[in-house]
Amino acid sequence: MKEEVKQLQELKEKVENTWELLKIDNLKVEQEKLEQKMQSPDFWSDAENAKNVSKRYDGVKQEVEVWEKMKNEINELLEFGNELENSPDEELQEDLKNRTKDLFTKFEKLEFYLLLGEKYDKGNAILTFSAGSGGTEAQDWAEMIRRMVMRFAEDKGWKVEMIDESRGSEAGIKSCMIRIEGRYAYGYLQALSGTHRLVRISPFDAEKMRHTSFASIEIIPEIDEEIDLEIDPKDLRIDTFMSGGKGGQSVNTTYSAVRIVHLPTNITVQCQNERSQLQNKDTAMKVLQSKLQKLKEEELKKEKQELRGEYKSAEWGNQIISYVLHPYKMVKDLRSKYETVDTEKVLNGELIELAEAYLRWKKGEKQNK
Repeated sequence: MKEEVKQLQELKEKVENTWELLKIDNLKVEQEKLEQKMQSPDFWSDAENAKNVSKRYDGVKQEVEVWEKMKNEINELLEFGNELENSPDEELQEDLKNRTKDLFTKFEKLEFYLLLGEKYDKGNAILTFSAGSGGTEAQDWAEMIRRMVMRFAEDKGWKVEMIDESRGSEAGIKSCMIRIEGRYAYGYLQALSGTHRLVRISPFDAEKMRHTSFASIEIIPEIDEEIDLEIDPKDLRIDTFMSGGKGGQSVNTTYSAVRIVHLPTNITVQCQNERSQLQNKDTAMKVLQSKLQKLKEEELKKEKQELRGEYKSAEWGNQIISYVLHPYKMVKDLRSKYETVDTEKVLNGELIELAEAYLRWKKGEKQNK
């Protein structure tokens, strides 16, 4: 039993160190302050702010509870181990070994959060999907990876909001922008930023030939509105046009869609998902603000590679992840070397292992510089 007790003491020390690194005590203070806000009589007078505070509270509370539970389980098991130190009961000793092993496994999963400690990792993400060259093939592939990401977001309990979409003429999408709201959304999804390559027997080819298709995902963190970033209205060109695609009343009958061009940088953002022009304009401005803030930080800190990654067209030689469905099955991240033959699992949104492998690779790359 001495060996298990020693292991538990080492694990306790690891958890305490991780607790400090993740600043869980600070999160507990923030949780208390948010709780006080929520108990205020006029809390719901501003519905939008109340909604944001509630979501923040839920995320912080969940993170604190996970680590508090880990601490408590270790202390309970340590007490149990000390009581069994001189016990001849083999069944209880085996139980202690198994529970100790389970706790180490739990900690390894929680330790993953140490890889998500950069500035925007805990925040929301804005993703743009673009089909590469190849017409219908590439457009179908772009829609497939969008579905993959959305399934992952749904499994994590995150909210997905469509901002803009351009459908393909036959199938798939030419481009699409979505917003994903959830704790650590950007941290997890940054692993997918880049060009994705697909090799398969084409469902659009009557001769059933093998095709290679490309599509890209650009992922940026959603920037908090309180940042110190001024946008001169003179630098903007704002166009309105009729919304297209699916919808009900007013779609294709009013100029509700909005396109904003930031003239100095030529960054263009458009939104047509909301019913009113004002709502679309507000959403487009938020996305533009995030893009400009990211650009500003890239220039100041020279970290373009880390926040966005160097832009590369969606074509051969630029891919970050390859998905081969024929003549064999394989998904391989060319950066982290993560690979799996379970292509269906990945395309259905099970991306945790891929994301973790990427973040560990990214950490290693930083340490080697």
